Amino acid sequence: MRRVPEQSDVVIRPIEPVDLDRILEINEANVPEVGSVDATRMAFLLGESPIATAVELDDAIVGFCLVMPSTAPYDSVNFGWFTERFDDFMYLDRVAFDADAQGRGFGTLLYAEVDRLMVEMGGAGHLALEVNVDPPNEASLAFHARRGFTEIGQQDTPYGIRVSMQMRLVGSAM
Repeated sequence: MRRVPEQSDVVIRPIEPVDLDRILEINEANVPEVGSVDATRMAFLLGESPIATAVELDDAIVGFCLVMPSTAPYDSVNFGWFTERFDDFMYLDRVAFDADAQGRGFGTLLYAEVDRLMVEMGGAGHLALEVNVDPPNEASLAFHARRGFTEIGQQDTPYGIRVSMQMRLVGSAM
């Protein structure tokens, strides 16, 4: 657990099994920006993510992210797009916040923590993710552009959403 110095009421910590219901609730409140999953699928994703981080505000989880290695046995079409083109990267599968927590700088803190953890795990490397472009997620596109992510392609998904495939070198922008 790490208390964020500039926001002493915010704690960033690893997700624990007891958090599953709350993480699932936040995830489902953010569909279609993140994909809908059931509890079994979320437990699988948590198990494959060496970086599975919760953001707490006043002892309540208000957001989370899951980051998995390129070697994960994950059947996501977007993850597959990256694994077909790149050998070594970390994949930010999902990041989501409660509506009341959005726009308060917690995403910036969370991404800084992801960077720190990636370096701690054995070096930097590339962080890959996708952002919806149709329907557009303008806030997420702007957020990721400010953090140095660049589009390396687009993909039409079988679930009817077009996504921007993006990457950046860890520590290259924050």
